[in-house]
Amino acid sequence: MNGGYQRMCEEFVLSNGLRVVAEYIPHFPSVSVGLWIGAGSMYETEAENGLSHFVEHMLFKSTEHRTTKEIAVEMDAIGGQVNAFTAKECTCYYAKVIAEHLERAMSLLSDLLLHARMDEAEFEKERGVILEEIAMCEDTPEDLVYDLLAEAYFGDHPLSRPILGTHDQIASVTREALIAFRRKHYRPDNTVLAIAGQFDRDAFLAMAERYLSGWQAPGAAQEAQPVRACGGRVLTRRKDIEQVHVCLSYPGAAQDADDLYPLTVMNNLFGGGMSSRLFQHIREEMGAAYSVYSYPSAYANCGTLTIYAGTSPETAQPVIDALHAQIRRLVEDGVTGEEFAMAKEQLKVSYVLGLESSSSRMSAIGRSKLLRNRAVDPQEVVEKIEAVTRADVERVMRRVFAAPCAAAAVGRDVDKLKIL
Repeated sequence: MNGGYQRMCEEFVLSNGLRVVAEYIPHFPSVSVGLWIGAGSMYETEAENGLSHFVEHMLFKSTEHRTTKEIAVEMDAIGGQVNAFTAKECTCYYAKVIAEHLERAMSLLSDLLLHARMDEAEFEKERGVILEEIAMCEDTPEDLVYDLLAEAYFGDHPLSRPILGTHDQIASVTREALIAFRRKHYRPDNTVLAIAGQFDRDAFLAMAERYLSGWQAPGAAQEAQPVRACGGRVLTRRKDIEQVHVCLSYPGAAQDADDLYPLTVMNNLFGGGMSSRLFQHIREEMGAAYSVYSYPSAYANCGTLTIYAGTSPETAQPVIDALHAQIRRLVEDGVTGEEFAMAKEQLKVSYVLGLESSSSRMSAIGRSKLLRNRAVDPQEVVEKIEAVTRADVERVMRRVFAAPCAAAAVGRDVDKLKIL
């Protein structure tokens, strides 16, 4: 993989200021295109919580040119995938199609983005759908424990709030508030158009100008608020369920931080896979959990390292104690040369293999351009992974685990557990 990754990624700006990032991959039979909006729960006020996700739902309802059914029929007619998702830092509307259907996909995506009617009757229907989605999350302990963990770690920062919003907030929000939120965040200067796969560059740029250059909106992009972690806080929710779900969260690394790659290598050997220390000790040796893992999350101005375990109420405290014991062992004894080399190679290979589709390439360059204002270069990522040393990993892990952590637990009698 050394020096072997070739790419043809270009960046453009439409006449209205909308940024375009394009990666031509001639040997792919498909093309993926996405509109990335700087709207997510990280940029919502408390009164706006859940509105990024609500807007995403509403844009798939009727437009000025298509009924709700016509949108669904056209999505099926295109084939491939046409969908959207909302995250903490962004909302993305995307399509993956064969090359000959690119213009149809662009026509549909731009119509959803620019001409959604936000009809009152559809608004009320979708409110019901989202309330059911929130209820489903409440009934899914692994989702619920992550929401509690975010609240425990981030306190009153917007990152603490659930992407879906709360039941009370969604039940009371007005259509006018939703329209105002969309107007504030959906602007050309807060949007990136990304494309990857097989396409004609000049034809695509002309297409983008035709569909999107007339889009004008006032305002300026919103900056992310500074983050202050709430170490030492524990939130629990008693539920009469068969398992106890436990999470710990430590300070990690932001998206552009130098520590991100050593942290990710460390995570791989600690809790990132079946050969990791957490999996081998808690599942294989103790037989105390079916699911146990760790993962890093990176945002624009902060990051976290999260540890999760799902176990029985009877073994919950031993599993929690084992998690802390494994952390102490890692910090005190460091990492072996063998596990370091394997974790680094695993990270590099999984990253490269993860780019073997037009949709993953589009997501990589689109998200990076929106959140970091530059399209990520895969060769640069590989080089940064290869440059990580064992000393880097041990320095970062000591920094991470020296900080106070936050925790959350869901299940029976979780308020009686000693988690920290």
